[in-house]
Amino acid sequence: MSAEVLAEASDQLVVGAVLLYLAAMIGFALELAYGKARTDAPAKGRVKQPATVGAPQDEAPDQIAVPAEPEPPAWAGTAGKVGMALAWVGWGANAAAIVTRGLAVERWPWGNMYEFVVAICLAAVTAFLATQLRANVRFLGPFVMVVAVLGLGAAVKFLYTAAGPVVPALNSYWIAIHVSAAILASGLFIVAGAAGVLYLIRGDGLSRLPTRSDLERVAHRAIVVAFPVWTFAVIAGALWADKAWGRYWGWDPKEVWSFITWVAYAAYLHARVTAGWRGKAATIVQLVAFGCLMFNLVGVNIFLGGMHSYADVGN
Repeated sequence: MSAEVLAEASDQLVVGAVLLYLAAMIGFALELAYGKARTDAPAKGRVKQPATVGAPQDEAPDQIAVPAEPEPPAWAGTAGKVGMALAWVGWGANAAAIVTRGLAVERWPWGNMYEFVVAICLAAVTAFLATQLRANVRFLGPFVMVVAVLGLGAAVKFLYTAAGPVVPALNSYWIAIHVSAAILASGLFIVAGAAGVLYLIRGDGLSRLPTRSDLERVAHRAIVVAFPVWTFAVIAGALWADKAWGRYWGWDPKEVWSFITWVAYAAYLHARVTAGWRGKAATIVQLVAFGCLMFNLVGVNIFLGGMHSYADVGN
């Protein structure tokens, strides 16, 4: 196929991925809203209570009735399963869009902001689906899917760049090393960020979300995997900068905020290991680090200039 045909196919696949992720998000949301509720409370039914000291047994009943949770509709679980299937199909469309884009331009397909965002969305969904293979984390589905939908939607609407060559500095094998690592780590950090947000909004009583300890565990494990990958990405970026511009560090906004993000996640891991931080305090630190990441990925690229071509939207 010609480059034009491949580029057009890539564009259509991105649109298809947006629609599939949107449908998956609806399925996950329906299951979360109407599916079986999770609870940390004792089993429902009749719960024993201590008798009042000195009171006659016929005046102080030792049991009270706890209203049972109504049975969820049968279609709620089905909606979640359909959402998962659609997420996998959307992932396939997202991946195919990247492959066809790469074939069309005959280079690694993350040489501009549009391609970078498409790849980030794929990484986030990949991290979610890979986690789902090990544990049931469908509760994260609506939140990861909304990130993918908004990300791809913004890429198509505001960041789209026609398939073509990139600036000479990006025409390097280092893009396959440095940017790929940054994309992979970012996808894992997004899953951790979603779990952290859910931790803060989860109530202490009945909830359709897992326990806060489970949410914290999901976030921590994702960060433990992502942090060394991000570290490698920062180091590889410095090596690439030396090859392209003759210096390892130049206080470019992208370099600065990549390092700030690294420090923030390092602080989170350090606080957990050495200070024993758990719960809300650790989650807040994690979300501060996530905010640094998102500013690095979005704010720096859109609002700040620099030597990185991503700083020019639509480049």
